[in-house]
Amino acid sequence: MPLRTMATILWLAVAVAGLAVAALFFWQSRPETTASAPQEPALQADFELTDHRGRTRTDEEFRGDWLLVFFGFTNCPDVCPMGLANIAQAMDELGGAADEVQPLFISVDPKRDTPESLAEYVFQFHPSIIGLTGTPEQVDETAETFAIYKERVEDPSAPDGYTMGHTSSILLFDPDGGLVRIFEYSATPEDIARDLRERVRT
Repeated sequence: MPLRTMATILWLAVAVAGLAVAALFFWQSRPETTASAPQEPALQADFELTDHRGRTRTDEEFRGDWLLVFFGFTNCPDVCPMGLANIAQAMDELGGAADEVQPLFISVDPKRDTPESLAEYVFQFHPSIIGLTGTPEQVDETAETFAIYKERVEDPSAPDGYTMGHTSSILLFDPDGGLVRIFEYSATPEDIARDLRERVRT
């Protein structure tokens, strides 16, 4: 299969995955139509992973903070650097309100993304970003919990012969760990900062 065709298929899959996450959020947060309908549980942040300093971290540690969660991998050629740059700029624009926001970068490529490589990577963007990785089983479980798409894609031109397709959206969780907003890849740092500034004030 030609490389251009493979890339087109990959990014179409990413777009479809993003729409699936948005649809899931809409379905879970919709109002009930009848008194007898059961309440669907909201999507909750839930993970146990290792941060870029080698420490085990869980979602409970971040209760009380607004979480900006972005999935990706350190060998990502364009989507991840742009997403992290947008998060970094949004954090700068928040000023003092940034103290109430914690950005998380969760790797979908645990085979290559060690805590050491994550530390070197996230520090290129913003000191507040925490990189998280884990065993393949932990990462698979986290991806399933957060309802995000990830897939290994063989690519002879990529490092180690493969790349990773993944959801490109940024997920926003409230201080109780519930999903409240999905920022699509097209969202600007100003969009993100404006939304967060209003939420932090309330």
